[in-house]
Amino acid sequence: MSRCRWAQTDPLLRAYHDQEWGVPVHDSRMLWEMLCLEGFQAGLSWLVVLRRREGFRRAFAGFDPERVARFEAGDVARLMADPGIIRARAKIEATIGNARAYLAMRERGEDFAAFAWGMVPDAPVRNTTGVVLAQSPLSQAMAKALKARGFRFVGPVIVYAWMQAVGMIDDHDPACFCHDRQGGS
Repeated sequence: MSRCRWAQTDPLLRAYHDQEWGVPVHDSRMLWEMLCLEGFQAGLSWLVVLRRREGFRRAFAGFDPERVARFEAGDVARLMADPGIIRARAKIEATIGNARAYLAMRERGEDFAAFAWGMVPDAPVRNTTGVVLAQSPLSQAMAKALKARGFRFVGPVIVYAWMQAVGMIDDHDPACFCHDRQGGS
């Protein structure tokens, strides 16, 4: 079975690729969780994040934005001592701040999923070249819009990876069995 080259090196990456990566996600909370995880991945490999994903879910209250938004200095200290996650203060504080930004959007009547998918009206954007970018004008615009709403750790490279992961951009290799698949949650 032909799949993207990056997914051939580890069974966990292979399972993530085959079952999740690029499948359209329309659930606001799950989109937010994935954006947070992509922020933690910055400067590291995605495999590092995948191996700690359950630890992240435990540490960040199941990525419940209402609970995470109430985290305070003591919670940051607890998270900095948690070996089950990536212990980077700036990323931890950004996740807490992003929970608050997510809730502020909701309080203004702006659904996170509608906002995100509304920025990609022709989604999924299908890459038929096999050349995967690090960022695009679309991820730059999305990053700018997220930052305007108070989100942090959402530069255009992180946002591009997030858009790939949640199915807004189909960057599966054209020969990959997942290229052009439909579906979503």
